[in-house]
Amino acid sequence: MPGLPDEMRAVAIAAPGGPDALTPVKRPRPHPAAGEILIRVAAAGVNRPDVLQRQGYYAPPPGTSDLPGLEIAGEVVALGEGATRFKIGEAASALVAGGGYAEYCVAHETNALPGSAGLSLIEAAAIPETYCTVWTNVFDRGGLKRGEWLLVHGGTSGIGTTAIQLAKAFEARVATTVGTAEKATACLRLGADLAIDYRQEDFVVATLAATGGRGADVILDMVGGDYVARNYAAAALDGRIVQIAFLQGRKVEIDLQAIMAKRLVHTGSTLRPRSVAEKAEIIDALRANVWPLLAAGRCKPLIDSTFPLDKAAEAHRRIENPDHVGKIVLTL
Repeated sequence: MPGLPDEMRAVAIAAPGGPDALTPVKRPRPHPAAGEILIRVAAAGVNRPDVLQRQGYYAPPPGTSDLPGLEIAGEVVALGEGATRFKIGEAASALVAGGGYAEYCVAHETNALPGSAGLSLIEAAAIPETYCTVWTNVFDRGGLKRGEWLLVHGGTSGIGTTAIQLAKAFEARVATTVGTAEKATACLRLGADLAIDYRQEDFVVATLAATGGRGADVILDMVGGDYVARNYAAAALDGRIVQIAFLQGRKVEIDLQAIMAKRLVHTGSTLRPRSVAEKAEIIDALRANVWPLLAAGRCKPLIDSTFPLDKAAEAHRRIENPDHVGKIVLTL
């Protein structure tokens, strides 16, 4: 490809371990296959799955890059055969299965979004993984509707700050759990109706009180462990609990009576292993339902901090620090 280097800077995982396992390397520049676009990366989002991959717990799907990084934004610099949705020089953000921690990254054109809606490239890089995760779990699987209550655990995470804003944009009510008074204030500023300091209050009691004893209609949980039974107690009749992670453990004892008595649905999903076609459906839903909200300024990625690519280890230390609020982004 004329004018493009054969090599690129990237960050690889030398061996499973802590943040220092992230090592700056030189790699051959990827080439877009049929239906793909090549993006010169300006910014890449940092996400919890990146941490799990670094630790050796979340291998990339077969046939994808071993480099971490699931969401990127930048400039389209080359098109694969048959790719027609983007033009050379156009800004784009994309959901990828790996390879984001690099100067160049390929993405399927159907898994990319236009770089518009008034977002900077740093903000655009914080959209694909996080917004797709929230959309497919809260609105698709969870079926959150106008006027219903959403309980989201970890309200100041990238997922949490996004879930709060989107739920409020679609006129739902939001309760969230946080670990400090400062984080409670941050969530309330984003529009949450209730911020529960789990160190000081029982989120089950607080949720039931806020909803007049009814409970939350949808619960977005990334904790697992003993939160599972407590989520059942905090849920409304016909409530939907959606599991997207399990920071406190994946194996728990479940009381089936609680599920039956309230007619609960406990579901969950992962995003990275899904097919290009499945991800394209989620991207299309974002373009139709969320892009107008972004363009109107009714929601926006909350950026905690940025780090240059070669400081990826520092970015991972930051995401593992419970004090962070919002998204962490690598810049090039």
